[in-house]
Amino acid sequence: MKVPFLDLQAQYKTIWAEIALAMQKVLDDAAFAGGPHVAQFEKEFAAFCSCQYALGVSSGTAALWMALRGLGVGPGDEVITVPNTFIATAEAISLAGAKPVFVDIDENTYTMNPALLEAAITSRTTAIIPVHLYGQMADMDAIMAIARARKLIVIEDACQAHGATYKGRPAGSIGDAGCFSFYPGKNLGAYGEAGAVVTNNAELAQKIKLLRDHGQPQKYYHAVIGWNDRMDGLQGAILSVKLKHLKTWNKARRAHAQFYRALLSGLENVILPREALDAKHVYHIYAVRVQNRDRMMRALAEKGIQCGVHYPLPLHLQEVYHFLGWRQGSFPIAEKCAKEVLSLPMFPELTEEQIEYVAGAIRLSCR
Repeated sequence: MKVPFLDLQAQYKTIWAEIALAMQKVLDDAAFAGGPHVAQFEKEFAAFCSCQYALGVSSGTAALWMALRGLGVGPGDEVITVPNTFIATAEAISLAGAKPVFVDIDENTYTMNPALLEAAITSRTTAIIPVHLYGQMADMDAIMAIARARKLIVIEDACQAHGATYKGRPAGSIGDAGCFSFYPGKNLGAYGEAGAVVTNNAELAQKIKLLRDHGQPQKYYHAVIGWNDRMDGLQGAILSVKLKHLKTWNKARRAHAQFYRALLSGLENVILPREALDAKHVYHIYAVRVQNRDRMMRALAEKGIQCGVHYPLPLHLQEVYHFLGWRQGSFPIAEKCAKEVLSLPMFPELTEEQIEYVAGAIRLSCR
């Protein structure tokens, strides 16, 4: 049996008729860059996130960068985040002209450890970016309490957390802004690149509208230096279709995670994902931890099982950030997890037979 890490075609086959109609409407309207189909999705996604505004942009990276710029973060500022994330989190900080500052993670949830925040705050700190990793939100109450006491901005990196909740509150709705990626493999994925910023801040929403469209409040009149970061009309229409199915797809992911747990519990060499007491995990990634990851991956590959690693090298050890001066041992939990994390196949259309096959192969490899 072959088990892919992700199967986008399986999902497409369940909604192809809806997608075809939505795309045809965009073609009929010739509304390709921004426009009514993006506006409709923005309205729907804002409601989904319990926010007043959603601003469609070209990618999750763009969303992070524009949220930082829109909230006034720039040269000379420091922004605290975590080292175990995709580089876009820190990249956006750097491209805004600020300095990324890292804090280590909680070993159970793999999200920011709030107990380490105070020690990382300096007179230059202006913002905190907690990352809702793998589909689980960070400990937002603790993070927000510190941020509000210190008058710091909080931008939620929710690029892997579409539909996740913390104490009943949706990802993106707690901080000053929330940033989402709609990269095709995400729980809510476009058929290309796209992203969004959600917020309850009317001033920020207006700034992002300017920033994503060359800084122009009206065509050919430019108020600020912006960029071309609009969402495509086709992507807006596709995302509107897929958003209607997201709760069902997330429910399937959670069921798959429970089945994995039932089949893999008790293995001494495998640490399973943990769902925080106050959180609803949506399992964008089902990441286990194993001691001999490379050997495990080879064993699974030999049986036709595709896996991933999210992420093999923490950001503070990446060549691009050597200038920050961090060294091996600076963030021991993130470094430990980076050596052990193994992402198993996870997508809504995964079958029980496939999960049983994966679990069986893991059990065999652990002998």
